[in-house]
Amino acid sequence: MSDKHITSSKEPMALDLLRRSDRDREQHGDRIPPGQKVTERWPIFTYGSTPRIDLKEWKFIVAGAVEEEMAFTWEELNALPQIAVVTDVHCVTGWTKLDNEWRGVPFREMARLVQPKPEAQHVMAHCYGGYTTNIPLADLMRDDVLLAHTHNGQPLAPEHGGPLRLVIPHLYFWKSAKWLRGLLFIPDERPGFWEQYGYHIRGDPWKEERYS
Repeated sequence: MSDKHITSSKEPMALDLLRRSDRDREQHGDRIPPGQKVTERWPIFTYGSTPRIDLKEWKFIVAGAVEEEMAFTWEELNALPQIAVVTDVHCVTGWTKLDNEWRGVPFREMARLVQPKPEAQHVMAHCYGGYTTNIPLADLMRDDVLLAHTHNGQPLAPEHGGPLRLVIPHLYFWKSAKWLRGLLFIPDERPGFWEQYGYHIRGDPWKEERYS
């Protein structure tokens, strides 16, 4: 097969993706970041297997540069103040899912409880299965950032990060870490799992911060 044939076979697919992205942005206006396409499905992208977590043994730990390190059982976490938010989701692989309703504990409530020290400028999210991702504390302090256990009225399914996942709507979805088990407040930014493999250190979809 010649190089010319390979190139020509790929062009229609690339053009179709660009047209679909343009149509979605025309239809939904400024809700769709550049290079994204709207989907009704919820694609599943996971590195490794899906952890199976026993809620009786589940533990959530907040530590690092905070005034009071804390640990929560599932019951204790669900006893904290809860909010519901409706947000769009933008995946670095190019899909956007609109109007997701999440319910869970607002990150600001967690920060209020542990009281980050002045030197705490970043947070490393730690997850069951060993995954990590880094987030600036300023990004986490927005009103719509939460530790979510419910999606569209149903408990968050394991394949989508249940029982608990971080939800940071204004960043690419890999920052909304699945299977959350802890938050470590840190002074300096350190790359998490995908960031060490070339993903962007912050991940703003509006700036197309996909890769470093």
